[in-house]
Formats: sequence, C-alpha cells, structure tokens
Amino acid sequence: MASENPEVASTTANVLGVLGMVGYAATGLLYLAGGLVVPGPWIVVLWAIWIAGLYGLVGVFRSRRSWTPLVAVAAAVFWWLFVTVGESLFGWTA
Repeated sequence: MASENPEVASTTANVLGVLGMVGYAATGLLYLAGGLVVPGPWIVVLWAIWIAGLYGLVGVFRSRRSWTPLVAVAAAVFWWLFVTVGESLFGWTA
C-alpha cells in the first residue's frame, strides 16, 4: 500500500535506515565482546563476517532503507548462533 504523501514515506524510510545503522553498530559490540569466548582464529572469521555484513548493510541502505533493521537483527542472530554452536561443538567458554 503506497503512502499518499511521499515525504512521509521517505522520512519513515530514512528513520528506519538510521535505526538499522545504529543497531548494526551495536551488534559490533557483540562481535568485539565475542573475543572473550571465541578463540583467536575463529574471532578473525567472526569479525570478517561482521565487516562483510557492513558492506551488505550499505547496499541495503542505498536500495531499501526501511530494511536495514532486519540486517541488524540478522547480525545479532548470527552472532548468537556462531557462539552457541562454537560452545557446543568446540567447548568454547569465557
């Protein structure tokens, strides 16, 4: 359903875009703190994935700003899965 006022739709998309960027930056703190649990070689992989996600976030921000919060949520879920699977399979502990 299209908005009658394109300025309102654009403003909403911009606000969601900025919220998604801030949310993704917040997930960066999770990825940095992951170094407390994740061993050296694996933390490099985790950080590389976050940086690749940042590249993807910029692409989503340019094309569909209102979807950027989903990228932040996906980054947080991926971090949780990565650490949880690592703890289960490899015995990673803090």
